[in-house]
Amino acid sequence: MAVLEMQRIRICALKKNRKHILELLQREGMIEVCDIIHEDDTFHKMDVSLPADLLRKGTSLAKDAIDILDKYNPENKSGSNMLKGRKEVSTSVYDSFAKKRDSVMKKCNRIVQLDKIIAESKAEITKLNTQSEILQPWLNLDIPIDFKGTKYTRSFVGTLPNLWKLDEIYQELAEEMPLNVDIISSSKEQTCIFVLCIKDKQEAVSDKLRSIGFSYPGLTDAKNPSQKMEQLQSEIQKNQKTIEDCMNELKDLGSIREDICFLQDYESMRLEKYNVLGRLLQTSKVFILTGYIPKKEANNLESKLNQRFELSVEFEDPDESEDTPVLLENNGFSRPIQDTIEGFSPPGKYEIDPTMITSLFYYVLYGLMLSDAGYGLIITSACGLLLVKFRTTIEETTKNFLKMFLFCGISTIFWGIVFGSYFGDMVDVVSNTFFGEKITIQPLWFFPVKKPMQMLLFSMALGIVHLFTGLGMKCYQCLRQKDYKAILYDVLLWYVLLGSSVVYLLTMKMFVDIVGLTFILPASVAKVSGVLAMISALGIILTNGRESKNPFKRILKGLYALYGITGYLSDVLSYSRLLALGLATGVICTVINKMAAMAAVGAIGPIIFIIIVLLGHTLNIGINALGAYVHTTRLQYVEFFGKFYEGGGRKFEPFDTNTKYYKFKEKMENG
Repeated sequence: MAVLEMQRIRICALKKNRKHILELLQREGMIEVCDIIHEDDTFHKMDVSLPADLLRKGTSLAKDAIDILDKYNPENKSGSNMLKGRKEVSTSVYDSFAKKRDSVMKKCNRIVQLDKIIAESKAEITKLNTQSEILQPWLNLDIPIDFKGTKYTRSFVGTLPNLWKLDEIYQELAEEMPLNVDIISSSKEQTCIFVLCIKDKQEAVSDKLRSIGFSYPGLTDAKNPSQKMEQLQSEIQKNQKTIEDCMNELKDLGSIREDICFLQDYESMRLEKYNVLGRLLQTSKVFILTGYIPKKEANNLESKLNQRFELSVEFEDPDESEDTPVLLENNGFSRPIQDTIEGFSPPGKYEIDPTMITSLFYYVLYGLMLSDAGYGLIITSACGLLLVKFRTTIEETTKNFLKMFLFCGISTIFWGIVFGSYFGDMVDVVSNTFFGEKITIQPLWFFPVKKPMQMLLFSMALGIVHLFTGLGMKCYQCLRQKDYKAILYDVLLWYVLLGSSVVYLLTMKMFVDIVGLTFILPASVAKVSGVLAMISALGIILTNGRESKNPFKRILKGLYALYGITGYLSDVLSYSRLLALGLATGVICTVINKMAAMAAVGAIGPIIFIIIVLLGHTLNIGINALGAYVHTTRLQYVEFFGKFYEGGGRKFEPFDTNTKYYKFKEKMENG
């Protein structure tokens, strides 16, 4: 609804109170700390790089420990747990945690160490299993694989490719007799053999074996394969026992999960504080903190600080040239869309907060795209129930998300009633299938499936209203900046051109017949609108390049600006997606209902009917609700914002307790 006015704040206080002051400011979350003033011979900044690095490591260590516990000893988390938000604790809990911080840190290190041991043991088991697989074909060999022979003999232990028979091997080595050949094992891929020959024949036998593809195995050991296999299995069991012991220890350490979660938040808060500490200007006795604060919060914070500490607080308005942060404030109806605005970009200098107007169109357009009263009732009921059930614990971001879909659901119910869609034609199908008499709930306006052209015309008309509202927002911004020329040249001329073009179309019989209107404006209106369109077009050509001193460039820029009317045409056509998505929802509903009705035969027919309806409509509402969300956002970002909004502002980032698991009460117990 508004961009909050910011003020510069300067706090000068005694250094002995620095810790307590920073903790109060952090919990209040009202100030964005900035370097508005700089170092000099008296005031300097503190180097906090070393403690900040240690705190980052501590935060990372706690996060890693939690991830490891979740991997080996996961908590039972339901969907409702995500809506319960962070656990609220008092500041005394935060202060007392310092005593056991080191103990929890050691246990985090132990958790990370256990995870490393488990990973190393698993890798070792994989390696041992690979060696066992390689050794498997040699188990029948009762001598070591690297056996080279005796004083008078030479042995060859290795493999031949493919499957060989004993007589085939002897035939290949016949010229080198006497010798002995044993097949240890064989398969289609390889044949494991043991060859023993007299020492005088070893070179000839070796050459012959190589000629038929002989190769030595990848394993060598002084033990025979059976003994080696026993050793490998023993080592595998030892590593498995190590993993089991580590898992049991991790299970026991799971009891301190809450302490580890608190440690992560504790270190994160301290890191935030040290980052601010490094931006303070300090002497040996005092320090100065500067930044920005919303003007509406200034007196409140000043009062809290003066009640607890001896200090000086000064406020002043920022200069026009300053990069002042942007903080938006909106009511409960529009606040859910604020995140959508900030997702695009906060308002830039001199721009207004478009959240209120955007929220009105957002809910309307979303409802039109889904436009089914049954689906809207499901969305509204689900969001409303969650908001009520978790109203005291739900986080603000999640709350806004649910509220956005609550209002979108209400809009969907409205448009579903207007267009007579209740889970598509569910009422017709159920009444006709199970009661033999078709009952139809008539729409308040018309059925879009039966009158698609009328729906298309309505969609485009709504699009024109949306775009004209965007131009109106631009007019308001120019009025605030007292840029009256821009109001005339960049807004009013476009209003006249676009409005007269629409009126001119309504005087054309071909256009009226295409869109199915029952009236046509007289030719005299066409002449007036044509003249107005020409005058406004000429005005755009002459004025939209007014920043150029060169007349030729000015005209060229004006012609280019007039070419922008094609952009308005494409923007209006973009609103045909209201028809497309609305029809898609209705048509898919109808198909699902007909499929269910066709299957509703026999004694179990009603059960099959219910199953098809539940599965089909669940899938349909999921797909089309997501599609409506995406396309509604696109219409805001591209078509609507393109007429007046540039963004580029810097979001207000206060010094705050940006924690994940816990939040702390505002009341301070120290100072």
